[in-house]
Amino acid sequence: MSTPSKRKGLLDPERRRKGIYILPNLFTAAALFAGFYAIVQGMNGKFETACIFIFIAMVLDGLDGRVARLTRTQSDFGAQFDSLSDMVSFGAAPALVMYVWALKPMGKWGWVAAFIYVACAALRLARFNTNIGVVDKKYFQGIPSPAAAALVTGMIWVLNDYQVRGGEVEWFAWGLTVFAGVTMVSDIKYYSGKEFNLRRSVPFWVVPIILVAYLVVTIDPPTVLWGLFVCYALSGYVMAGMELMRGGRKVATLANEKKDEA
Repeated sequence: MSTPSKRKGLLDPERRRKGIYILPNLFTAAALFAGFYAIVQGMNGKFETACIFIFIAMVLDGLDGRVARLTRTQSDFGAQFDSLSDMVSFGAAPALVMYVWALKPMGKWGWVAAFIYVACAALRLARFNTNIGVVDKKYFQGIPSPAAAALVTGMIWVLNDYQVRGGEVEWFAWGLTVFAGVTMVSDIKYYSGKEFNLRRSVPFWVVPIILVAYLVVTIDPPTVLWGLFVCYALSGYVMAGMELMRGGRKVATLANEKKDEA
């Protein structure tokens, strides 16, 4: 027979609340496994499988945070675990897969590009962790590491699907890897999509749009997904250019006003 103290421990609300923290962390662990498996498959020369598992890690990474918010199980441990998982899945995995696929024959130039990507991913995640609660949640500062990973591995997935070998596009692969890394640590703003609330009702027309988007992706998953992330990567630079133009117009307007006053 259980003692009153044991029953009290089992029914303790704080203990039960902490018990469900395992739910979002299971998604994080699954994302970590997907990133590790992608590295293994990349080393074995199975590049399509490696790329697919990095995209799977992206889906799982997006779910863990939303599950934590929906179940109100956010924790400091979960945030740190998520960052370490992201470093493997979206830092080390894309760089190593790209290195084996295209950069290895380039010698020093190849591993330098891969290291730049890994280092930028680490810096990006460290900056994100230290800026939580400081920056505007509507925008990311620099392209997020999952999107950078999709930009790099999406290219491998597409070209591998068209039977293009990495050695044939090694300099393009080098440039894209460095571009993705540098963009992660840039100050360019990217829309975060965090305003989308799963608990909030949406208009009926959203459902057909989601179905159409799903059908478009199924037509040619590698090309469609990579195309979407290329557009997303360029969107930050487009917004930055538009802001720069608006700033130039304001300066010109102020200068004209001062001339008129003079």
